[in-house]
Amino acid sequence: MDAGHNAPEPRYWEKLRTIAGILRELEGPIVVVSHVDPDGDAIGSSLGLARALRTLDKDVRWIAEPPRFLRFLAREDEYADPVEHLPEGATLVVLDAAEPGRVAGAPVEGFVVNIDHHGTNPRFGYLALVDPSKAATAQIVKDLIDTLEVPWSSDIATPVLTGLITDTGNFRFSNTTPEVLRTAAELVGYGVHLAELTDRLQWRPPGYYKAMGAVLSTVEFHFGGLLVTAHMPPGVSVEDSDDFVGLIRYAEGSQIAVFLREREEGVVKLSIRSRGGLSAQAVAVRLGGGGHVPAAGATLRGVTLAQAYPQVLAAVEEELRRLGYI
Repeated sequence: MDAGHNAPEPRYWEKLRTIAGILRELEGPIVVVSHVDPDGDAIGSSLGLARALRTLDKDVRWIAEPPRFLRFLAREDEYADPVEHLPEGATLVVLDAAEPGRVAGAPVEGFVVNIDHHGTNPRFGYLALVDPSKAATAQIVKDLIDTLEVPWSSDIATPVLTGLITDTGNFRFSNTTPEVLRTAAELVGYGVHLAELTDRLQWRPPGYYKAMGAVLSTVEFHFGGLLVTAHMPPGVSVEDSDDFVGLIRYAEGSQIAVFLREREEGVVKLSIRSRGGLSAQAVAVRLGGGGHVPAAGATLRGVTLAQAYPQVLAAVEEELRRLGYI
């Protein structure tokens, strides 16, 4: 996902030093969480930081539910169960969550440290470091771990690099800056097996490929091919279905791609990708969601798939008109 061309967060390194100083001094539990439906950046940045803090002998509870293709990153003994209330004296560290309502696994209460790269983040929490110029939250976590002066190892570097790989589309998206590539090279230098990691991130269960055929049968083109859509047909279910928006986005001539999936009755999740100056973020915001300029999402409630399509088409049409495409 692309962070766009937003200005860096003011006093970036000053805030990093402040957060690192607080984390070093904490004696109580540290609960590390991210957002609902976590992606590679959410899992990679949170797991990498949790492992780094454990090397400082901190009491770290990492709460996460990775999708199937990311479960290989963590050992079973690293997971902690979701909580309704934080332990006494705990600090909550939230990573890659654009708003409090998207935080998963623990309530946003008490002393909260918020680290993120989504420009729409309202800077919640006692301490917030939000830098939309960073390609991934994992990029900020890399700087934080350096500031904590934790010795790097392949165990820490692998999930952090995973966050960079996934949020830059394997270093293909426009957020792949020289800084990103330098950071990735440094992480590989800490013992990450890059070829093995990138191969493992592409593994999918056999049912995924049958679902792919069903999804591709729903592909439609709108506005002269500027918009491509597809959806998960009723009765078809598979993990990691967000991959499908990345597949249809390469349709020649398309500028926006939208994948729709009915998560439960009356709840339709949208994954949106854009190029050519168009903003997936703007489309998502019109539909009650958010994200980055070229990659965003939203959830529509109280609608069926058939009812969701007109809302999507109206929001995309507004964006196409704004940029003079139609």
